[in-house]
Amino acid sequence: MELSCRAILYCCYFGCLLLFISSPKATAEEDPSSVVSRFQQYLQINTAQPSPRYTQAADFILSLAQSLSLETQTLEFVQGKPLILLKWPGSNPDLPSILLNSHTDVVPVEQEKWSHHPFGAHLDRLGNIYARGSQDMKCVGLQYLEAIRKLKASGFKPLRSVYLSFVPDEEIGGHDGAEKFADSDVFKNLNVGIVLDEGLASPNENYRTFYAERCPWWLVIKATGQPGHGAKLYDNTAMENLLKSIESVRRFRASQFDLVKAGLKAEGEVVSVNMVFLKAGTPSPTGFVMNLQPSEAEAGFDVRVPPTADPESLERRITEEWAPASRNMTFQFKQKASVHDNFGNPVLTATDSSNPWWALLEEAVRKAGGKLGRPEIFPASTDARYFRQRGLPAIGFSPMANTPILLHDHNEFLNQDEYLKGIDIYVSIIKSYASYVENTREEGSRDEL
Repeated sequence: MELSCRAILYCCYFGCLLLFISSPKATAEEDPSSVVSRFQQYLQINTAQPSPRYTQAADFILSLAQSLSLETQTLEFVQGKPLILLKWPGSNPDLPSILLNSHTDVVPVEQEKWSHHPFGAHLDRLGNIYARGSQDMKCVGLQYLEAIRKLKASGFKPLRSVYLSFVPDEEIGGHDGAEKFADSDVFKNLNVGIVLDEGLASPNENYRTFYAERCPWWLVIKATGQPGHGAKLYDNTAMENLLKSIESVRRFRASQFDLVKAGLKAEGEVVSVNMVFLKAGTPSPTGFVMNLQPSEAEAGFDVRVPPTADPESLERRITEEWAPASRNMTFQFKQKASVHDNFGNPVLTATDSSNPWWALLEEAVRKAGGKLGRPEIFPASTDARYFRQRGLPAIGFSPMANTPILLHDHNEFLNQDEYLKGIDIYVSIIKSYASYVENTREEGSRDEL
């Protein structure tokens, strides 16, 4: 009798132990090397403009999605440019959803200037992974998926639906990718409540967050004048008029840059102006005709305007100072993004108590052991602007702390430990966002606007 009781106790003990081991919450952590390996595989797909291997990237993403039992959809608003849309259904599909956006393309490389092959995803002895896209922004796209992998393994069930979009062509403006997606009926039917997109690496311990971005105004100024002999002195030549404009632009640029240097404003808070080309002269078989003053001259400027600036004042400056008709000057915009959304409001996302998503992000990052710096205006452009244009809150965030900013630079890299930590940050964020239930009435009202 005593032996039988002991046997029963052993069976109960080992049965409970087996149940504990096999339960979802007791699932062993995956070997980090496997997680890093998947990141390397994504980086090894050459999606550099102008000939990105989109199909190969799409197949890779779809294979990961299928391993996670996510719903998949492949959209092509433009042939040959697939947009992958994944869905993790929530238990309450009536609630506004979460969209985690990333782009699959990367900028070109000068391979000879890299210490490791830009698409080799070399892992050095310090744990740094060298590859184009390691910071911008294949890291984020894979961190979304790896965070969902962890959440699923833990048994977490989202209340809100979570969508992941892998879009093409961000590096060349996003017009055939995120812009068409945001304007589509497909996007409208997602009932998105919040968008997360890319940010920047942070050289210090604080993660950087972005609530807006500067709008690109690509300006071309043209001067005309009478041609003449290269030795003749006379007023209002095309070159003289253009040089006066360039000097006026230079003074304005210096005044804005001085505010940044003095610490009075962040880079994203000022209007930046940089000359990107100068076109003049009469070509000859050996270069240019040296004894002929040209009748036309042009200069191109990359102007970036924050949503907090006064666009009307800047346009007056262009008309009256930079390209006045009195000096035979004209100008045109190759691109001119509005600083206002479709409802006439500044294109920015609130970072105060009026935006519950911001508070949720701050708390989620803190719970995961991270710290946020002061919210910033992104100095360049991302796909987030297309969602903000629709009045949606969009936050730029890439969890890379203690990392040099190397996007678009030679030898772009991300340390594997920082990459793995970023996955845990997204676990916390996605869990918080997907569980959020308060103020749904206000959200629903906004979504119907």
